[in-house]
Amino acid sequence: MDLVPALEEPLDQPLKSVLGPATAKVMAEHLGLHTVGDLLHHYPRRYEERGQLTHLADLPMDEHATVVAMVADARLHTFASAKAPRGKGQRLEVTITDGSGRVQLVFFGNGVHKPHKELLPGTRAMFAGKVSVFNRRLQLAHPAYELLRGNPECPEGPEGPESIDGGGDGVGGGGGAEGLDAAAGAVETWAGALIPIYPATAKLESWKIGKALQTVLPAARDAIDPLPESLRAGRGLLPLPEALLKIHRPRTKADIADARARLKWDEAFVLQVALARRRHADALLPAVPREPTPDGLLTAFDARLPFTLTDGQLKVSREIFADLATAHPMHRLLQGEVGSGKTMVALRAMLAVVDAGGQAAMLAPTEVLAQQHHRSITEMMGELAEGGMLGGAERATKVVLLTGSMGAAARRQALLDLVTGEAGIVIGTHALIEDKVQFHDLGLVVVDEQHRFGVEQRDALRGKGRQPPHLLVMTATPIPRTVAITVFGDLETSVLDQLPAGRSPIASHVVPAADKPHFLARAWERVREEVAGGHQAYVVCPRIGDEDDDPKGRAKKKAAPEGDGDKRPPLAVLEVADQLAKGPLHGLTVEVLHGRMAPDDKDAVMRRFAAGDTDVLVATTVIEVGVNVPNATAMVIMDADRFGVSQLHQLRGRVGRGSAPGLCLLVTEMPEASPARARLTSVAATLDGFELSRIDLEQRREGDVLGQAQSGARTSLRMLTVIEDEEIIAQAREEATALVTTDPDLTSLPGLRTALDALLDEEREQYLEKG
Repeated sequence: MDLVPALEEPLDQPLKSVLGPATAKVMAEHLGLHTVGDLLHHYPRRYEERGQLTHLADLPMDEHATVVAMVADARLHTFASAKAPRGKGQRLEVTITDGSGRVQLVFFGNGVHKPHKELLPGTRAMFAGKVSVFNRRLQLAHPAYELLRGNPECPEGPEGPESIDGGGDGVGGGGGAEGLDAAAGAVETWAGALIPIYPATAKLESWKIGKALQTVLPAARDAIDPLPESLRAGRGLLPLPEALLKIHRPRTKADIADARARLKWDEAFVLQVALARRRHADALLPAVPREPTPDGLLTAFDARLPFTLTDGQLKVSREIFADLATAHPMHRLLQGEVGSGKTMVALRAMLAVVDAGGQAAMLAPTEVLAQQHHRSITEMMGELAEGGMLGGAERATKVVLLTGSMGAAARRQALLDLVTGEAGIVIGTHALIEDKVQFHDLGLVVVDEQHRFGVEQRDALRGKGRQPPHLLVMTATPIPRTVAITVFGDLETSVLDQLPAGRSPIASHVVPAADKPHFLARAWERVREEVAGGHQAYVVCPRIGDEDDDPKGRAKKKAAPEGDGDKRPPLAVLEVADQLAKGPLHGLTVEVLHGRMAPDDKDAVMRRFAAGDTDVLVATTVIEVGVNVPNATAMVIMDADRFGVSQLHQLRGRVGRGSAPGLCLLVTEMPEASPARARLTSVAATLDGFELSRIDLEQRREGDVLGQAQSGARTSLRMLTVIEDEEIIAQAREEATALVTTDPDLTSLPGLRTALDALLDEEREQYLEKG
């Protein structure tokens, strides 16, 4: 075992000892790169070819971009300014082209001299800067640039690349003799060289990252291979050192493809081994089997249901009951469409455990949701939830609520009911996790909206059982299969994709408030029509509105034009509610709900809305999950472009929960051609959450989807994309499961253990469980 640290030493070397403190500091602070190994795994985002130019038309607005292009035109202007009143101010405007589009570069003041000499028409270079629009033209102001010498179209400069232009050896940095295989010669490889373009920052351009990589690339030879040799050879994958060299210094496109194939397998396999080991360890834990008593509480509950369970609910319940009956803890993920009846399935599981003499705890992310669950569960159970009370049924149990804001007396009683076993079911927030909370016999933990909780919270609650309790994790965010086995790979998965009978369809429309203001006026008319028909409506805003007490400051922000770099702040609940009550919804009962209200006030507002006393509820996303008011048929989401696809789908699921059809209006000021509008059009076009989650995944960067550790640590997936690489992930899961079954401690694979240690530091452990 002592050999492992010695073997991995070259890649563990801190960057500051190799690159110098200034560069290392920027890499650590802006890119999260600390060691030689981190930098070697900082892969190019794409490659530019010497013989080709980039598509300037595809440049992303307001983002830092790197392009290879040719100077078409350069003009130096002089002008008068406060600093140069006699007309000595200078501005250099350079137009670069790729044959299909043009971008203007602008340099001012003392910054014009060097580019004025170097950026002559016909010169080709790499340019990096933030993309903006000025006078309706794409512009890079004061971009960093690096000339690409030796170019037949470039009239100056020697044959072959400059020191850090990414030329001869195709690294995007350092054509010096220190590189591996430097003897191959810069000029020889010039014609077909591929220039790697790295994920960069304004503080550190792509070619400087390439130069740093050239310095550390020799260490790639010492990279320890995590893949078992039989797997690598059997699938025809490159050895890891060769893959690292080829990803950073490709000679051909085939080199890139071979390197990517190998590096994707590394990521998929190491992650799946981690998950397989967790499943293996969990399967060895003891648990108390919990089988429902015949003619017990569950039977009595089913008998009083006023509707028939869907086939999907019955099927998933059978899967759960089979797990509960085993002597090892259940670890199951229940995912289902908004409104598919997950809470009903979870309640039946909880009742089965109570029947078997245990207790069940449901952990909810917010007090509003915990109260909502408590209210709906006690209503569904009726006298079966009144154990020990006058009028309670013979087989009844007690259902208690436990939240942080409860009064001392109510809290004391709830704690007493739990420790004595009087309460069979408890529903609560993080307050359930506190040390004071003790159970008589905790048999099942249900975690609602899993992504809101960290590993410590889940484990703290599970640790309150005499033996590990069974675990059911629920999410209303549909997850594509590959994400499920990548993120929730330690859980068996059940899917509810069938809506209960009586659910109504939801019509969704985009309301372009800036292009067509009369559409917004019509939206408020539709809300009035729904209320006139005896129904209710939600209006959702991204912000509360009590953050800024300075109305002048707020007005100033609002007045700033869109192109001014200071976009107006998101619309706020308090302001919108006030405007609606005085304007388009005058005469209707309008109330507000947001997270900073006192818990009792929140509960009172929800009770009035549920009872039909409030016509319109203006709220933040606090209503996103679990809120169930069948009479609410309309929802208007303001600044809808500020929400994610899954969040919009979740919010929309709050309407159409009764017999009347639902209506969801997505209000936006974004222009028709923008990506934000395209996203909203996708949401309006389908009610299929699984389809939307795929769209969401394709539109966002992988790391965003998989969730990053709270400290901002990067996701472990740099090369793998969970939608495109479904086959690799599925195969890696099979290989990992087989390996862990035969060698759970990985004694024969020190390289794999090292890779796991790198993945499973404390934050990554959280990431695996948190999803």
